[in-house]
Order: sequence, then C-alpha cells, then structure tokens
Amino acid sequence: MDLVRTSRRISRVLRHAPQPVGLTLDRAGWVSVGDLLDALARHGTTVTRDELEQVVAGNDKQRFELDLTSDRIRARQGHSVPVDLDLDPAVPPAVLFHGTPKGNVAAITREGLVRGARHHVHLSPDRQTAQRVGERRGRAAVLEVDAAGMTREGFVFFVTGNGVWLTDAVPPRFVSVPSER
Repeated sequence: MDLVRTSRRISRVLRHAPQPVGLTLDRAGWVSVGDLLDALARHGTTVTRDELEQVVAGNDKQRFELDLTSDRIRARQGHSVPVDLDLDPAVPPAVLFHGTPKGNVAAITREGLVRGARHHVHLSPDRQTAQRVGERRGRAAVLEVDAAGMTREGFVFFVTGNGVWLTDAVPPRFVSVPSER
C-alpha cells in the first residue's frame, strides 16, 4: 500500500468530497471508520483497518484523528465542506508563520491571507513547518504573521490537535516578508 497516496485519498474524502463516495460527515466532521473503509473500497481504494491506523499514525502533518474509541475518524482541519471542529479560541504565540510558493507573495502582501474555499487560514507555529508546507508546490517563501497585533485588534485564533493555528483571515498589515536567510 502506498501510504502517501492513501493519505491523500482519505484527506480528499474527509475534507472536501465525502458525498461522491456516499459518506455524510456529522456536524463536527466525524464519520464511522467502517463506513469510510466501505466507501473507499466501493470506489476503488481498498484499505484495511490496520493500514488506516498506519496512515493516521504515520501522517507527518497528523492530518487525521481517531476518536477515543477509535470508531470514528475526521480530518483535523482544511475542510471545504461545512463542519464545526468545536475548537475553543486560543491565544497564539506573538508570531506565526505561513508557507506559500514564492509566486504568491506579491498578492498576499496586497490582499493578505484569505481562506478561499476552506474554513480558515492555516498558520504554522514555526518557520520549519511553514517551509515544508510552502514547498509542496515549488520554491517556498515563509511569511511572518503578527499574531500578537491581530489578537490585540480582536482577531480570534484556534489551534488544532496537531498544532495548526487557524483564523478567518490575515489582513496585509499583519503579514511581513522577512529577508532571505
């Protein structure tokens, strides 16, 4: 089994497209593990329970979580389908980071960070994670976000179980492009 390919397939189903495989997520994004495995198999991706647990445990970004009984699974963030992750507001560190392809920097400095089809803008707690995120689509730029300034102005942040910081938007005045290191 190709863990990366399987992880991508599960991510697509749990974050963006549960209906095409016949799944309905509950309001918090959870679905029965058995239902997910059955739906995947009906649509050409056979995954065993053990393989699913390998994907959940081995995913470098910890994108998925199982509930306490391991009977249900969900994506931790990144949904474009309606879900309420039931996260409590949290006070972020003073600076957060956003990794993006270098070609996006000019637009971001003009328009800020917008969530697009997703529920939130995703921010990283450290430069290294943001670098990895940005490199998924080529040469990366790591932007700094003045999270302390945003908090002072009333912006709300949430943090997921895998350490990704979420907020609705980041206006351009809170984004800086550090000089190359």
